[in-house]
Amino acid sequence: MSEDQWQVVDRVDGLLQAEILRGMLEAQGIQVVLSQEGLGQVLQVTLGTLGAVEILVPAGMAEQARQILEAYYNSE
Repeated sequence: MSEDQWQVVDRVDGLLQAEILRGMLEAQGIQVVLSQEGLGQVLQVTLGTLGAVEILVPAGMAEQARQILEAYYNSE
């Protein structure tokens, strides 16, 4: 799948939160790629621009992923 077929569905602070969300989305059958600034990974920064992690999913699954994330954030 080429890069233009992936969509960012969320940005979170820190890899730990991103991994939790990845697990939740993958449990629903949605493939996930996490993207973090290289320096943020090396320095293990969890806050600010360097600590931000983008959660990407295939474009065709983006709306479903957003609904799952919204339900998670709303504690549904």
